[in-house]
Amino acid sequence: MSTAPASVPAAVPSAQGPLPVVLAGARGHGRWHLENIRRLQAKGLVRLAGVCELTPLTAEELDGHGPVEQSPDFAALLASTGAAAAVICTPIPTHADLALTAAERGVHLLLEKPPAPSYAEFQRMARGVATAGVACQIGFQSLGSHAIAAIRELVAEGAIGEPMGIGAGGAWARDEAYFRRAPWAGRRRLDGVDVIDGALTNPLAHAVATALALDGATRAGDVASVETELFRANDIESDDTSCVRITTTRGSTVAVAATLCAERPDEPYVLVHGSSGRITFWYKQDRVLLQRAGHGPSEVLYDRTDLLENLVDHLAGRADLLVTPESTGAFMRVVEAIRLAPDPVPLPSGAWRTEPGESAPRRIVPGVDGLVAAAADTLALYSELGASWALSEEVTAS
Repeated sequence: MSTAPASVPAAVPSAQGPLPVVLAGARGHGRWHLENIRRLQAKGLVRLAGVCELTPLTAEELDGHGPVEQSPDFAALLASTGAAAAVICTPIPTHADLALTAAERGVHLLLEKPPAPSYAEFQRMARGVATAGVACQIGFQSLGSHAIAAIRELVAEGAIGEPMGIGAGGAWARDEAYFRRAPWAGRRRLDGVDVIDGALTNPLAHAVATALALDGATRAGDVASVETELFRANDIESDDTSCVRITTTRGSTVAVAATLCAERPDEPYVLVHGSSGRITFWYKQDRVLLQRAGHGPSEVLYDRTDLLENLVDHLAGRADLLVTPESTGAFMRVVEAIRLAPDPVPLPSGAWRTEPGESAPRRIVPGVDGLVAAAADTLALYSELGASWALSEEVTAS
Protein backbone atom coordinates (compact mmCIF):
# COMPACT_ATOMS: atom_id res chain seq x y z
CA MET A 1 0.00 0.00 0.00
CA SER A 2 1.59 3.25 -1.10
CA THR A 3 2.07 6.31 1.07
CA ALA A 4 2.33 9.37 -1.17
CA PRO A 5 3.43 12.74 0.31
CA ALA A 6 0.81 14.84 2.09
CA SER A 7 -1.02 17.17 -0.29
CA VAL A 8 -4.45 17.72 1.22
CA PRO A 9 -5.70 19.79 4.15
CA ALA A 10 -6.22 18.14 7.50
CA ALA A 11 -9.42 16.15 7.83
CA VAL A 12 -11.74 17.45 10.52
CA PRO A 13 -14.58 15.37 11.94
CA SER A 14 -17.95 16.77 11.00
CA ALA A 15 -20.06 18.24 13.79
CA GLN A 16 -23.06 16.48 12.30
CA GLY A 17 -23.58 13.15 10.64
CA PRO A 18 -21.59 9.93 10.83
CA LEU A 19 -17.80 10.06 10.87
CA PRO A 20 -16.30 9.06 7.48
CA VAL A 21 -13.86 6.19 8.03
CA VAL A 22 -11.33 4.43 5.79
CA LEU A 23 -10.41 0.84 6.64
CA ALA A 24 -6.91 -0.25 5.64
CA GLY A 25 -6.77 -4.03 5.67
CA ALA A 26 -10.25 -5.51 5.46
CA ARG A 27 -9.46 -9.21 5.27
CA GLY A 28 -8.11 -11.55 7.92
CA HIS A 29 -8.63 -9.81 11.26
CA GLY A 30 -9.79 -6.81 9.22
CA ARG A 31 -13.12 -8.62 8.70
CA TRP A 32 -13.83 -8.03 12.38
CA HIS A 33 -13.31 -4.30 11.87
CA LEU A 34 -15.50 -4.35 8.77
CA GLU A 35 -18.33 -5.91 10.78
CA ASN A 36 -17.77 -3.51 13.69
CA ILE A 37 -17.92 -0.52 11.34
CA ARG A 38 -21.17 -1.96 9.95
CA ARG A 39 -22.52 -2.14 13.51
CA LEU A 40 -21.54 1.45 14.31
CA GLN A 41 -22.87 2.58 10.94
CA ALA A 42 -26.29 1.22 11.91
CA LYS A 43 -26.09 3.43 15.02
CA GLY A 44 -25.35 6.48 12.86
CA LEU A 45 -21.88 7.00 14.33
CA VAL A 46 -19.62 6.23 11.36
CA ARG A 47 -19.75 5.73 7.63
CA LEU A 48 -17.40 3.43 5.72
CA ALA A 49 -16.04 5.85 3.13
CA GLY A 50 -13.21 3.75 1.75
CA VAL A 51 -11.39 0.43 1.85
CA CYS A 52 -7.66 0.13 1.19
CA GLU A 53 -6.85 -3.37 -0.05
CA LEU A 54 -4.53 -4.74 -2.70
CA THR A 55 -7.46 -6.78 -4.05
CA PRO A 56 -10.80 -4.94 -3.91
CA LEU A 57 -13.54 -6.35 -1.71
CA THR A 58 -16.51 -7.94 -3.44
CA ALA A 59 -20.05 -6.61 -3.28
CA GLU A 60 -20.88 -9.49 -0.95
CA GLU A 61 -18.08 -8.53 1.43
CA LEU A 62 -19.33 -4.94 1.46
CA ASP A 63 -22.97 -5.90 1.92
CA GLY A 64 -24.74 -3.34 4.10
CA HIS A 65 -22.20 -0.58 3.63
CA GLY A 66 -23.54 1.25 0.59
CA PRO A 67 -21.17 2.82 -1.96
CA VAL A 68 -17.57 2.47 -0.81
CA GLU A 69 -14.52 3.77 -2.65
CA GLN A 70 -11.65 1.29 -2.92
CA SER A 71 -7.98 1.75 -3.71
CA PRO A 72 -4.61 0.19 -2.86
CA ASP A 73 -3.25 3.74 -2.39
CA PHE A 74 -3.95 4.68 1.23
CA ALA A 75 -2.91 8.33 0.97
CA ALA A 76 -4.95 8.92 -2.17
CA LEU A 77 -7.96 7.20 -0.61
CA LEU A 78 -7.81 9.42 2.46
CA ALA A 79 -7.77 12.47 0.23
CA SER A 80 -10.53 11.42 -2.16
CA THR A 81 -12.92 10.25 0.57
CA GLY A 82 -12.38 13.13 2.97
CA ALA A 83 -11.90 10.59 5.74
CA ALA A 84 -11.84 11.92 9.28
CA ALA A 85 -10.63 8.63 10.77
CA ALA A 86 -8.82 5.50 9.63
CA VAL A 87 -8.69 1.99 11.00
CA ILE A 88 -5.33 0.38 10.21
CA CYS A 89 -5.29 -3.42 10.28
CA THR A 90 -2.41 -4.20 7.93
CA PRO A 91 0.81 -6.24 8.31
CA ILE A 92 2.80 -5.29 11.41
CA PRO A 93 5.76 -3.70 9.55
CA THR A 94 3.40 -1.24 7.80
CA HIS A 95 1.73 0.13 10.94
CA ALA A 96 4.02 3.07 11.67
CA ASP A 97 4.24 4.35 8.10
CA LEU A 98 0.51 4.13 7.47
CA ALA A 99 -0.25 5.77 10.81
CA LEU A 100 2.03 8.67 9.92
CA THR A 101 0.48 8.91 6.45
CA ALA A 102 -2.90 9.39 8.11
CA ALA A 103 -1.62 11.72 10.83
CA GLU A 104 0.08 14.02 8.32
CA ARG A 105 -3.34 14.53 6.75
CA GLY A 106 -5.08 15.22 10.04
CA VAL A 107 -6.84 11.84 10.00
CA HIS A 108 -7.50 10.30 13.40
CA LEU A 109 -6.55 6.68 14.03
CA LEU A 110 -7.47 3.30 15.38
CA LEU A 111 -4.18 1.44 14.95
CA GLU A 112 -4.13 -2.32 15.43
CA LYS A 113 -1.76 -3.95 17.89
CA PRO A 114 1.14 -4.28 18.02
CA PRO A 115 1.49 -0.60 17.03
CA ALA A 116 5.01 -1.23 15.69
CA PRO A 117 7.58 -4.05 15.48
CA SER A 118 10.28 -2.14 17.39
CA TYR A 119 10.48 0.51 20.07
CA ALA A 120 12.22 2.93 17.69
CA GLU A 121 9.40 2.60 15.16
CA PHE A 122 6.87 3.02 17.94
CA GLN A 123 8.54 6.24 19.08
CA ARG A 124 8.67 7.54 15.52
CA MET A 125 4.96 6.86 15.11
CA ALA A 126 4.02 8.33 18.49
CA ARG A 127 6.04 11.50 17.88
CA GLY A 128 4.48 12.00 14.47
CA VAL A 129 0.96 11.50 15.78
CA ALA A 130 1.57 13.94 18.64
CA THR A 131 3.06 16.53 16.30
CA ALA A 132 0.09 16.25 13.95
CA GLY A 133 -2.32 16.65 16.85
CA VAL A 134 -4.54 13.74 15.86
CA ALA A 135 -6.15 11.21 18.19
CA CYS A 136 -4.61 7.75 18.06
CA GLN A 137 -6.23 4.73 19.68
CA ILE A 138 -4.18 1.53 19.86
CA GLY A 139 -6.32 -1.56 19.23
CA PHE A 140 -6.04 -3.44 22.51
CA GLN A 141 -9.76 -4.20 22.73
CA SER A 142 -9.40 -5.83 26.16
CA LEU A 143 -8.41 -2.45 27.60
CA GLY A 144 -11.92 -1.23 26.81
CA SER A 145 -13.31 -3.73 29.33
CA HIS A 146 -15.02 -2.18 32.34
CA ALA A 147 -13.47 -5.02 34.32
CA ILE A 148 -10.10 -3.22 34.28
CA ALA A 149 -11.31 -0.37 36.50
CA ALA A 150 -13.31 -2.77 38.69
CA ILE A 151 -10.28 -4.99 39.36
CA ARG A 152 -8.06 -2.01 40.09
CA GLU A 153 -10.66 -0.79 42.61
CA LEU A 154 -10.85 -4.22 44.28
CA VAL A 155 -7.08 -4.31 44.68
CA ALA A 156 -6.98 -0.72 45.99
CA GLU A 157 -9.68 -1.59 48.55
CA GLY A 158 -7.57 -4.49 49.82
CA ALA A 159 -10.03 -7.17 48.69
CA ILE A 160 -7.19 -9.67 48.17
CA GLY A 161 -4.75 -8.25 50.71
CA GLU A 162 -1.34 -6.99 49.70
CA PRO A 163 -0.62 -7.25 45.93
CA MET A 164 1.85 -10.08 45.26
CA GLY A 165 2.32 -9.83 41.50
CA ILE A 166 0.39 -10.51 38.32
CA GLY A 167 0.53 -13.58 36.08
CA ALA A 168 -1.10 -14.24 32.74
CA GLY A 169 -1.55 -17.37 30.68
CA GLY A 170 -2.64 -18.12 27.15
CA ALA A 171 -2.81 -21.69 25.83
CA TRP A 172 -3.97 -21.47 22.24
CA ALA A 173 -3.75 -23.69 19.16
CA ARG A 174 -2.74 -22.58 15.67
CA ASP A 175 -2.26 -25.01 12.80
CA GLU A 176 0.47 -24.85 10.22
CA ALA A 177 -1.79 -22.93 7.81
CA TYR A 178 -1.84 -20.05 10.31
CA PHE A 179 1.87 -19.54 9.76
CA ARG A 180 1.37 -19.58 5.98
CA ARG A 181 -1.45 -17.02 5.95
CA ALA A 182 0.87 -14.20 4.85
CA PRO A 183 4.57 -13.79 3.93
CA TRP A 184 5.22 -12.05 7.28
CA ALA A 185 3.43 -14.63 9.44
CA GLY A 186 5.67 -16.34 11.98
CA ARG A 187 8.62 -14.17 11.00
CA ARG A 188 10.97 -12.11 13.12
CA ARG A 189 12.24 -10.24 10.09
CA LEU A 190 11.32 -10.07 6.44
CA ASP A 191 13.57 -8.57 3.75
CA GLY A 192 15.66 -6.93 6.45
CA VAL A 193 12.66 -5.33 8.18
CA ASP A 194 11.49 -6.21 11.69
CA VAL A 195 8.21 -8.12 11.96
CA ILE A 196 8.34 -9.83 15.40
CA ASP A 197 5.19 -11.89 14.84
CA GLY A 198 5.49 -14.02 17.97
CA ALA A 199 3.01 -15.51 20.41
CA LEU A 200 3.33 -12.70 22.97
CA THR A 201 3.69 -9.83 20.51
CA ASN A 202 0.70 -10.59 18.27
CA PRO A 203 -1.93 -13.30 18.92
CA LEU A 204 -1.57 -13.16 22.72
CA ALA A 205 -0.37 -9.57 22.95
CA HIS A 206 -3.54 -8.72 24.87
CA ALA A 207 -2.36 -10.94 27.73
CA VAL A 208 0.77 -8.81 28.09
CA ALA A 209 -0.97 -5.44 27.70
CA THR A 210 -3.83 -6.37 30.04
CA ALA A 211 -1.51 -7.69 32.75
CA LEU A 212 0.55 -4.50 32.59
CA ALA A 213 -2.61 -2.37 32.71
CA LEU A 214 -3.87 -4.15 35.83
CA ASP A 215 -0.47 -3.62 37.46
CA GLY A 216 -0.65 0.08 36.58
CA ALA A 217 2.60 -0.21 34.63
CA THR A 218 1.56 1.06 31.20
CA ARG A 219 4.19 3.62 30.23
CA ALA A 220 7.64 2.85 28.90
CA GLY A 221 9.27 4.35 31.99
CA ASP A 222 7.38 1.93 34.23
CA VAL A 223 9.49 -1.03 33.03
CA ALA A 224 12.77 -1.74 34.79
CA SER A 225 13.67 -5.06 33.13
CA VAL A 226 12.26 -7.86 30.98
CA GLU A 227 13.37 -11.51 31.11
CA THR A 228 12.51 -13.61 28.06
CA GLU A 229 12.40 -17.30 27.16
CA LEU A 230 11.45 -17.94 23.55
CA PHE A 231 10.86 -21.34 21.92
CA ARG A 232 9.25 -22.73 18.79
CA ALA A 233 7.79 -26.11 17.94
CA ASN A 234 6.68 -25.02 14.47
CA ASP A 235 8.96 -24.55 11.49
CA ILE A 236 8.96 -20.76 11.77
CA GLU A 237 11.39 -17.99 12.70
CA SER A 238 9.42 -16.56 15.58
CA ASP A 239 8.30 -17.97 18.91
CA ASP A 240 5.14 -20.01 19.37
CA THR A 241 5.81 -20.98 23.00
CA SER A 242 7.26 -18.24 25.16
CA CYS A 243 7.25 -16.47 28.49
CA VAL A 244 8.40 -13.14 29.86
CA ARG A 245 8.85 -11.75 33.35
CA ILE A 246 8.68 -8.01 33.74
CA THR A 247 9.97 -6.11 36.76
CA THR A 248 8.56 -2.62 37.10
CA THR A 249 10.32 0.45 38.41
CA ARG A 250 8.28 0.22 41.63
CA GLY A 251 9.35 -3.40 42.13
CA SER A 252 6.22 -5.29 41.10
CA THR A 253 6.38 -8.45 38.99
CA VAL A 254 4.34 -9.33 35.91
CA ALA A 255 4.84 -12.77 34.31
CA VAL A 256 3.15 -13.85 31.09
CA ALA A 257 3.30 -17.31 29.52
CA ALA A 258 1.85 -18.32 26.17
CA THR A 259 1.77 -21.07 23.60
CA LEU A 260 0.15 -21.66 20.23
CA CYS A 261 0.74 -25.42 20.66
CA ALA A 262 -1.73 -26.25 23.43
CA GLU A 263 -3.09 -29.75 23.96
CA ARG A 264 -6.50 -28.37 24.99
CA PRO A 265 -6.87 -24.72 23.94
CA ASP A 266 -8.62 -22.53 26.49
CA GLU A 267 -9.49 -18.90 27.23
CA PRO A 268 -6.50 -16.68 28.06
CA TYR A 269 -6.56 -14.91 31.41
CA VAL A 270 -4.78 -12.58 33.80
CA LEU A 271 -4.32 -13.57 37.43
CA VAL A 272 -3.86 -10.89 40.12
CA HIS A 273 -2.20 -12.41 43.20
CA GLY A 274 -2.78 -11.08 46.69
CA SER A 275 -1.68 -12.09 50.18
CA SER A 276 -5.23 -13.21 51.04
CA GLY A 277 -6.85 -13.95 47.68
CA ARG A 278 -6.69 -13.60 43.95
CA ILE A 279 -8.61 -12.25 40.98
CA THR A 280 -8.85 -14.07 37.65
CA PHE A 281 -9.80 -12.04 34.59
CA TRP A 282 -10.71 -13.87 31.38
CA TYR A 283 -10.21 -10.79 29.25
CA LYS A 284 -11.82 -11.99 26.02
CA GLN A 285 -15.02 -12.71 27.95
CA ASP A 286 -14.92 -9.70 30.33
CA ARG A 287 -15.38 -12.25 33.12
CA VAL A 288 -13.90 -11.77 36.60
CA LEU A 289 -13.62 -14.29 39.43
CA LEU A 290 -12.81 -12.99 42.91
CA GLN A 291 -11.51 -15.55 45.43
CA ARG A 292 -10.55 -14.38 48.91
CA ALA A 293 -10.17 -15.64 52.43
CA GLY A 294 -13.37 -15.79 54.45
CA HIS A 295 -15.67 -15.37 51.44
CA GLY A 296 -17.18 -17.60 48.80
CA PRO A 297 -16.06 -17.12 45.20
CA SER A 298 -17.76 -14.27 43.33
CA GLU A 299 -17.98 -14.06 39.55
CA VAL A 300 -19.08 -10.98 37.56
CA LEU A 301 -19.47 -10.28 33.83
CA TYR A 302 -18.63 -6.72 32.80
CA ASP A 303 -19.51 -4.57 29.81
CA ARG A 304 -16.94 -3.32 27.33
CA THR A 305 -16.48 -0.05 25.49
CA ASP A 306 -15.66 -0.55 21.83
CA LEU A 307 -12.46 1.29 20.92
CA LEU A 308 -13.69 2.72 17.62
CA GLU A 309 -16.85 3.95 19.31
CA ASN A 310 -14.69 5.46 22.04
CA LEU A 311 -12.63 7.24 19.37
CA VAL A 312 -15.81 8.69 17.87
CA ASP A 313 -16.99 9.82 21.31
CA HIS A 314 -13.57 11.31 22.03
CA LEU A 315 -13.63 13.34 18.82
CA ALA A 316 -17.09 14.60 19.75
CA GLY A 317 -15.84 15.67 23.19
CA ARG A 318 -17.84 13.02 25.04
CA ALA A 319 -15.03 10.78 26.34
CA ASP A 320 -11.34 10.45 27.00
CA LEU A 321 -9.35 8.18 24.71
CA LEU A 322 -8.93 4.76 26.33
CA VAL A 323 -5.70 3.41 24.78
CA THR A 324 -3.25 6.12 23.78
CA PRO A 325 0.22 5.38 22.37
CA GLU A 326 1.74 6.57 25.64
CA SER A 327 -0.28 4.00 27.58
CA THR A 328 1.17 1.18 25.45
CA GLY A 329 4.80 2.17 25.99
CA ALA A 330 5.37 -0.59 28.56
CA PHE A 331 4.00 -3.19 26.16
CA MET A 332 6.39 -1.92 23.49
CA ARG A 333 9.30 -2.30 25.92
CA VAL A 334 8.35 -5.99 26.09
CA VAL A 335 8.17 -6.18 22.29
CA GLU A 336 11.63 -4.62 22.13
CA ALA A 337 13.04 -7.11 24.63
CA ILE A 338 11.67 -9.96 22.51
CA ARG A 339 13.06 -8.33 19.36
CA LEU A 340 16.53 -8.05 20.88
CA ALA A 341 16.51 -11.53 22.43
CA PRO A 342 18.29 -14.42 20.70
CA ASP A 343 16.20 -16.17 18.07
CA PRO A 344 13.72 -18.66 19.54
CA VAL A 345 15.14 -22.08 20.37
CA PRO A 346 13.64 -24.91 18.26
CA LEU A 347 12.17 -27.64 20.44
CA PRO A 348 13.62 -31.10 19.88
CA SER A 349 11.45 -33.39 17.78
CA GLY A 350 10.58 -35.48 20.82
CA ALA A 351 9.08 -32.46 22.59
CA TRP A 352 6.16 -32.08 20.20
CA ARG A 353 3.77 -34.13 18.13
CA THR A 354 1.50 -33.47 15.16
CA GLU A 355 -2.28 -33.82 15.11
CA PRO A 356 -4.94 -32.80 12.57
CA GLY A 357 -5.95 -29.16 12.82
CA GLU A 358 -8.85 -27.16 11.39
CA SER A 359 -7.34 -26.73 7.94
CA ALA A 360 -3.86 -28.25 8.30
CA PRO A 361 -1.85 -30.30 10.78
CA ARG A 362 -0.92 -28.60 14.03
CA ARG A 363 1.95 -29.17 16.41
CA ILE A 364 1.28 -29.87 20.08
CA VAL A 365 3.74 -29.62 22.96
CA PRO A 366 2.69 -32.22 25.57
CA GLY A 367 2.42 -30.72 29.03
CA VAL A 368 2.62 -27.12 27.88
CA ASP A 369 -0.90 -26.27 29.09
CA GLY A 370 0.17 -27.08 32.64
CA LEU A 371 3.39 -25.10 32.25
CA VAL A 372 1.48 -22.02 31.08
CA ALA A 373 -0.88 -22.30 34.05
CA ALA A 374 2.00 -22.87 36.49
CA ALA A 375 3.89 -19.83 35.17
CA ALA A 376 0.83 -17.61 35.66
CA ASP A 377 0.31 -19.09 39.11
CA THR A 378 3.88 -18.83 40.38
CA LEU A 379 5.32 -15.98 38.26
CA ALA A 380 8.08 -18.37 37.19
CA LEU A 381 9.70 -18.91 33.80
CA TYR A 382 9.54 -22.23 31.91
CA SER A 383 13.13 -23.09 32.81
CA GLU A 384 12.40 -22.53 36.49
CA LEU A 385 9.40 -24.86 36.26
CA GLY A 386 11.57 -27.74 35.09
CA ALA A 387 10.49 -28.05 31.46
CA SER A 388 13.12 -30.40 29.99
CA TRP A 389 13.28 -28.48 26.73
CA ALA A 390 13.78 -25.19 28.58
CA LEU A 391 16.47 -26.17 31.07
CA SER A 392 19.37 -25.36 28.76
CA GLU A 393 17.88 -22.04 27.71
CA GLU A 394 19.67 -18.94 28.90
CA VAL A 395 17.29 -16.32 30.23
CA THR A 396 17.72 -13.03 28.41
CA ALA A 397 17.16 -9.90 30.48
CA SER A 398 17.00 -6.34 29.23
